[in-house]
Amino acid sequence: MSEVTTRKYDPIAVSSESTVVAEYVPDAASEASYQSEADLEREFIQLLRSQAYEYLPVTSEPQLIANLRTQLELLNGITFSDSEWETFFSERIIGANDGIAEKTLRFQEDHVQLLKRDDGSTKNVSLIDKANIHNNRLQVINQYEMDQNEGGAKHATRYDVTVLVNGLPMVHIELKRRGVDIREAFNQIDRYQRDSFWAGSGLFEYVQLFVISNGTLTKYYSNTTRRQHLADGAGLKKARKTSNSFEFTSWWADAQNKPVQDLTAFAKTFFAKHTLLNILTKYCVLTADRMLLVMRPYQIVATERILQKIDISVNYKQLGSVAAGGYVWHTTGSGKTLTSFKTAQLASKLPSVNKVLFVVDRKDLDYQTMREYDRFEKGAANSNTSTSVLKKQLENPQAKIIITTIQKLATFIKANTGHEIYSGHVVIIFDECHRSQFGDMHTAITKAFKRYNLFGFTGTPIFAANAGSGGNPQLKTTEQAFGDKLHTYTIVDAITDKNVLPFRIDYVNTIKLPEGLTDKQVSAIDTEQALLAPERLRQVTAYILEHFDQKTKRAQHYSLAGKRVHGFNALFATASIEAAKRYYNQFFIQQRDLPPARQLKVGLIYSYAANEAVEDGALDEEGFETTALDASSRDFLEDAIQDYNDMFGTSFDTSADKFQNYYKDLSLRLKQREIDVVIVVNMFLTGFDATTLNTLFVDKNLRAHGLIQAYSRTNRILNSVKTYGNIITFRDLEEETNDAIALFGNKNAQGIVILKPYGEYYDEYADKVTELLDNFPLGTPIVGEAAQKAFIALFGTILRLQNILTSFDDFAGQEILTVRQGQDYRSVYLDLYAEFRRDKDSDKESINDDVVFEIELIKQVEINVDYILMLVQKYRDQRGDGDDKEIRAEITRAIDASPSLRNKKDLIEAFVDSVSITGEVDEEWRAFIAGRRETELDAIIESEGLRPDETRVFVDTAFRDGSIQTTGTAITKVLPPVSRFSATGGHGEKKQRVLEKLGAFFERFFGLSDGGRE
Repeated sequence: MSEVTTRKYDPIAVSSESTVVAEYVPDAASEASYQSEADLEREFIQLLRSQAYEYLPVTSEPQLIANLRTQLELLNGITFSDSEWETFFSERIIGANDGIAEKTLRFQEDHVQLLKRDDGSTKNVSLIDKANIHNNRLQVINQYEMDQNEGGAKHATRYDVTVLVNGLPMVHIELKRRGVDIREAFNQIDRYQRDSFWAGSGLFEYVQLFVISNGTLTKYYSNTTRRQHLADGAGLKKARKTSNSFEFTSWWADAQNKPVQDLTAFAKTFFAKHTLLNILTKYCVLTADRMLLVMRPYQIVATERILQKIDISVNYKQLGSVAAGGYVWHTTGSGKTLTSFKTAQLASKLPSVNKVLFVVDRKDLDYQTMREYDRFEKGAANSNTSTSVLKKQLENPQAKIIITTIQKLATFIKANTGHEIYSGHVVIIFDECHRSQFGDMHTAITKAFKRYNLFGFTGTPIFAANAGSGGNPQLKTTEQAFGDKLHTYTIVDAITDKNVLPFRIDYVNTIKLPEGLTDKQVSAIDTEQALLAPERLRQVTAYILEHFDQKTKRAQHYSLAGKRVHGFNALFATASIEAAKRYYNQFFIQQRDLPPARQLKVGLIYSYAANEAVEDGALDEEGFETTALDASSRDFLEDAIQDYNDMFGTSFDTSADKFQNYYKDLSLRLKQREIDVVIVVNMFLTGFDATTLNTLFVDKNLRAHGLIQAYSRTNRILNSVKTYGNIITFRDLEEETNDAIALFGNKNAQGIVILKPYGEYYDEYADKVTELLDNFPLGTPIVGEAAQKAFIALFGTILRLQNILTSFDDFAGQEILTVRQGQDYRSVYLDLYAEFRRDKDSDKESINDDVVFEIELIKQVEINVDYILMLVQKYRDQRGDGDDKEIRAEITRAIDASPSLRNKKDLIEAFVDSVSITGEVDEEWRAFIAGRRETELDAIIESEGLRPDETRVFVDTAFRDGSIQTTGTAITKVLPPVSRFSATGGHGEKKQRVLEKLGAFFERFFGLSDGGRE
């Protein structure tokens, strides 16, 4: 009997039901013959069938709906009458105005729906069984057809493979044959969303996950990624900054972080029934702003390892010891907040657990984490305000997840000895578990609580190599404080997976130091004083001002939350409060005589820190205690905040509450790219995330985990414009950088983490441009599909290389293509883009699957309306001088090279012909556009018989919000009265035609009436 009992409680590293396989060993590759897309699809479906998926020969919507009814009856053990099913289907599954967001919400949070039976009784009907996932049935369909005009579909479409869960389309797989770029599959899904996913009953809007594969490479992503990609492309006002493009698709992997990329391997792991159902029911997070985030494999492994540890520690009666805990090492920027939130959420549902405490270590980090947690679950973070609120939360049995700071928890423990909470089963999770927790507070917490699990998340653990010399010798490393390492995902893993960007580091040694002095720390105080020499500060500031636009890519633009913004922003890390003050003055002095448009918006923030240089490499925490600052430092900060108030119309100061609000406002403006550079000492260098930050200027000594944390402010993924995190250091930190990367990655990490040298990129660029000029000379038509594809691939490579090279100082003046050549080649590229898109949108099967256009990169250098108007002014001034033909040609070339101006070409050329000899060009342009806009809208209203006033309101709203509203009831107010139930289905057809016309009208005039200014 005892033997059986022992076996029952054996600790398991990974159970057979673990979502992520422990280690995947692929079969030896044997196939050598060519594989078509159809063969790939057949093989994939066969693999799913071998894993107990039922193959369903369904190709049309009536069949799909009939199967859905059958599956829901089986799942719920009921039989619908026809009238019950009709009502339930139309009201509880489809919903008259429901789109992707509403259907995702229903599946994720409201999956039990109420059925009103014919006899007047009610019954709960589940769309999915989340408690027992094996009660759900998985089916696979392929080549599902949506006929043109069926339910309003724009084009006939045929979907590759779809997995149904209880009859609902939940996972869509788009396949391309081997050798074709998988971005084409991503683009194909975009087309489905535009053209047909919403059509008919809109069941395909239930799809939660997408999988794209070319057989060799396979990735997955959530429906939000697709929805946001389209919203961003349309310039939608409410577009979010996350998950907006191909950059946000994910690799699957095993628990060792080894990617599982081949479709066969992916089918055996990701599509294992328990894995897929776990991902759909447990490892997706629908945030408060309705973004669906699907977790990555390393996040799932870490979560499950913690949950297993809790179970084992209960079984083995280990609660209240180091053996009951452990730590997760996931590199900075890899999504620890999402992992810890999901861990806390799932741990709080375990029957033995009374509370989950999520403990953060700094007030600035606390604010960031609180916002993140609140995004996942409204109100989760409401225990932050005071110790008394924390006490109430701890005593409230309904409050299962509590967020607090380590300081408040320690205060509570001091004031409440013997509190009953200490004897409950409490799971304590520490975010960024380094340094502070290793002291007296850590000891106080572990002494007070009796039955706890203690877990830590960190991107930069403390090992023996980077531990300090002081403090408790029993609590010097992360392992001593928290227990075993449960999972690792290093900076090398994250960069390899493209979950964070690599760094490009410039060591700027051109700054002269006083005679005989290096910037290595000989005697810290003397060296720091010498490094504050006025001439050195002046040169460093001048360097930043001179290279700022280049480093932050200000010549390029992208869409952020519906606004067009230029380039990125930066932090400037200084060694001390004194250094920060002096640099702030230098920026003021050197920018004084610049015109306002060329001045950088500079912010400053610091607060009291006990030590500004810390021996173990940690960045000492600055709190919000401005009262501890010396008088001159506080006065200076007060003046700098007043400058900020003048800049943004705010009213902050250094008093306790207002300074905290200043911090929050400044961090928000950094995230929204409203401020250019913020000078800091330690604040913002740890735990702060702003995807728009791409540059860190450094004039302070950094090492070990402090260095990695500071550098990692710059390497969050945003879009294809942002290719790496820029570090420009004015101190010789090369050795410290290499040591830190070796410690937190592996010994071979340096080549992966840091970009290649300039020369290698330039040589490749020179070769490619030479090939372009030789093979595709301007003025010679590119004849034949093979030649056109070769040109597209070659020019796309050049665009990507130029994007990287523009941030190297050495590239200035070394461009091989002239500006005009660049414009002309872009025109050819855009012509081919339009032609290939036309082919893809026709009903015939596309033969251009392997063509990938770098349109995002083209858009960064496109000409805007301001530039065109400047040329028009020049054209008018020189009319009759003989040069006007050349300027007219330049206007045409500029329009042709711009994706967003091409459909406005006739407008601009008509304006050029009509422009007067005198008068303001800007004013004439606005009047011209207003007139043309009114005329063209009147023509649409007349041709479609629309309601004039309602149509104008609809259009004005679109221009205000930045997009045409295609869902909801707004469009129906515009349409003339028509029977919804006409035999021809005329209402849907009419609505779609009007939306297309108004959409084209919007695209034509959007961004023109204000002269293109932001």
